Amino acid sequence: MKRYIALVLLALLAFATPLYAASQPKMLAYMDQSNQSFIPVGVLKGYEGIKVQYSSAQKKIDIIKNENKLTFYLGTKTAYVNDKKMTIKAAPFQESGITYIPLQFVSQHLKLKIEWDKNTSSLLLSEGDVSVQLPVLSGRSISSASAKPIVSSRKTFKVGSRSFNTQIVTISLLHPKIELDVAIAGNQIGKVEDLRSIAKRNNAVAAINGTFFAAYTTGSYKGPFGYIVGKGKLLKDSPGDRRTVFTFDSNNLAQLVRGLDFKPHFQQGKSTGAVQAGPRLVVNGKVSLDLKNEGFKDPKILTGGGARSALGITKDHKLILLTTGGATIPQLAEIMKQAGSYQAMNLDGGASSGLYYNGSYLTTPGRQISNAIIVKYSK
Repeated sequence: MKRYIALVLLALLAFATPLYAASQPKMLAYMDQSNQSFIPVGVLKGYEGIKVQYSSAQKKIDIIKNENKLTFYLGTKTAYVNDKKMTIKAAPFQESGITYIPLQFVSQHLKLKIEWDKNTSSLLLSEGDVSVQLPVLSGRSISSASAKPIVSSRKTFKVGSRSFNTQIVTISLLHPKIELDVAIAGNQIGKVEDLRSIAKRNNAVAAINGTFFAAYTTGSYKGPFGYIVGKGKLLKDSPGDRRTVFTFDSNNLAQLVRGLDFKPHFQQGKSTGAVQAGPRLVVNGKVSLDLKNEGFKDPKILTGGGARSALGITKDHKLILLTTGGATIPQLAEIMKQAGSYQAMNLDGGASSGLYYNGSYLTTPGRQISNAIIVKYSK
């Protein structure tokens, strides 16, 4: 079974300089404006048989695998393969305490397998039975990932002849101080709690309601529906559930996964947090609804309007949390597309719909809820 980034993240972060120990930059692959790709050299420390050595005095990087030795120098396009001098297309560099090396040259000489995933804007780098998945930042400078970590806005979107007022919180997932999590009401499955209380208890700066749950049961136990993962632990199992799952790893690489594919995804160590709701609204930048295959049977889900909560993921690794009122699911899908989502899904709605930011409600829920997606910002 493959091991993923959750198993090697400590090795990646260990290569950052001590200056950034309190707030580590996210591990990411970087493609510059000349289409040259780079990876953090610390990624290689997660692979068995690969050694990485760095001399700050010489600005020298040695990478050793079996009998092969690659040598780089920061800021220069000269490299050595087993002491043979070669010219490379892109020079290694440092940013925010992380050393980046040219991907193509390294993968060629270390025999690493590269797979690009356009659905998640990520790179899968494999060697033997170890695979590391990294979000890809393209075009912009790496330091731009640290700009404006959270932005709150009110926007109006026109869908057909109707206009919808929305509340939006946009989170830059690659910002070093941003952490995603999933929180359970009362820290116990089956409990309910105010969204604001959940957020404050978990020191969250932003929060939105999560999965569907048994809100109308007369008993005290109001169980959630679908998979829930928090802090890497499976809090609620839901085998056979076909609805879409929002999931993210310890590096804040967020994605939407089919319900039937989620259990293997989790077992491979690729999810530190997840909630299952649906339906899926946007696929690769286009409105896409497939309610039947997700297991939704009530035809009113297409025609009924009401308070809605949704989340979207952009191509440049931003998370969009959005609430609106009176929208049908098809209208909500169009709203999420217009809001800039490359991937998007619906969350629980109606009286559960709520959005919290910076100490107060942007959208006030009409009832206590079962669980929430929360955003923390370390100062």
